[in-house]
Amino acid sequence: MELLDKDLVSIQEVRNLIRNAKEAQKKLANMSQEEIDRITKAIAEAGYKNAEKLAKMANNETGFGKWQDKILKNVFASQNVYESIKDTKTVGIIKDNKEKKIMEVAVPVGVVAGLIPSTNPTSTAIYKAMISIKAGNSIVFSPHPNAKNCILETVRIINEAAIEAGCPEGAIACMTVPTMQGTAELMKNKDTALILATGGEAMVKAAYSSGTPAIGVGPGNGPAFIDKSADIKLAVKRIIDSKTFDNGTICASEQSIVIEKALEDVVVKQLKESGAYFLTEEQTKQLSKFIMRANGTMNPQIVGKDVKTIAKLASLNGIPQDAKVLIARVTKVGHDVPYSREKLAPILAFYVEDNVETCCERCREILLNEGAGHTFCMHGTNEELIKYFALRMPVSRMIVNSPGALGGIGATTNLASALTLGCGAVGGSSTSNNIGPLDLMNIKRLGYGVKEVEDLRGSLTEAEVAVTSEFSSIDKEKLIDLLVKRILEELK
Repeated sequence: MELLDKDLVSIQEVRNLIRNAKEAQKKLANMSQEEIDRITKAIAEAGYKNAEKLAKMANNETGFGKWQDKILKNVFASQNVYESIKDTKTVGIIKDNKEKKIMEVAVPVGVVAGLIPSTNPTSTAIYKAMISIKAGNSIVFSPHPNAKNCILETVRIINEAAIEAGCPEGAIACMTVPTMQGTAELMKNKDTALILATGGEAMVKAAYSSGTPAIGVGPGNGPAFIDKSADIKLAVKRIIDSKTFDNGTICASEQSIVIEKALEDVVVKQLKESGAYFLTEEQTKQLSKFIMRANGTMNPQIVGKDVKTIAKLASLNGIPQDAKVLIARVTKVGHDVPYSREKLAPILAFYVEDNVETCCERCREILLNEGAGHTFCMHGTNEELIKYFALRMPVSRMIVNSPGALGGIGATTNLASALTLGCGAVGGSSTSNNIGPLDLMNIKRLGYGVKEVEDLRGSLTEAEVAVTSEFSSIDKEKLIDLLVKRILEELK
């Protein structure tokens, strides 16, 4: 029977890919650590070798970001991620504590569904394939339709390298006919063990609603607080570097700057000298109407675009040709305040508060409005104040004295190298980790007996022993009296 409807073709393709991936995973599950590591290394090398080609493909197809920065993303996804996971034990017995007599055994989950966004398409595909294979799993990708070709080429390249290194065919696969129905089948199929979702809020919610275990991440909306103890020039440089990297498409990038009133003049001066342009009140209102659509979602036209393009699209006049970042002064936070929300573009909100305490509350307000559980940035050297903010920010990662975009993914910090950043329960995510291979496996624990029943009873009084051994025949009132007596003795 010939399938003519695109949705039916997509569903059937997914079922075929999952069937093949399941068989391939059975072979992966029987491989040694050395064999798995050889395949993982081959994926990393292929991604690194083709970093520039894939970066240009992604930029040309999506129109997002800068291909030069996408090269660095691809290098990070292959080289940096590989270096961070290469020595991790993921096969067989991964820990054996002789003293406590506990043994841990790695168990692959099976077939992983990898949902890939259009903002970081090629780098995310390399990264997800690598951590899935490292954990002994196969992976089937659902590519974003607007980045389908560059994702398919990425999968082709790394799959060929993996097979040459001994990977079973079908272990790394990608839908060629991406539809909503096909992706739904991928997430809900009985043979899909885990969903690894990176993308928009609606897609992540769909992953968690599928009935299949999922690791999904919510939106980032990280504020950056600059304290008076900071090197202001360096702090501003880091924020500008972060916000202009690939035109702001990394979700850990800063979305707002929060400072004390006492620092306003020096910070504004440094931002202007570093290429930031402060919008006039009229320009601020005009751009705000363009940032968000009527339904409250971000306008995709601004995503990954530079200042010059955004100004043209929003019909903004008077913007300097060399402006790197647009900054809007705002005083409110809310769903209907576009600047207070995530903007995957070189646009920043600017908040000036009375003191450190109100700065902290403003940062919390921004995060709880959108981006809870994701990332918070701080610049300063006051260790006590850093701890003060660390205890109060509802995030899974706090980046100190580093560009948020690159610090959050572990490129400029020693956090785990990853392109999927968990947001924890507060952000609606199942984990707060920077996702790696250990998140894509189960751990079987063996516990050897170290005590007998008599050992447990040894610490009880004679009366309590009688109660535990003859509970069914003990009068309830007598039991209560005995327990009350014991509690009173403990209180003395």
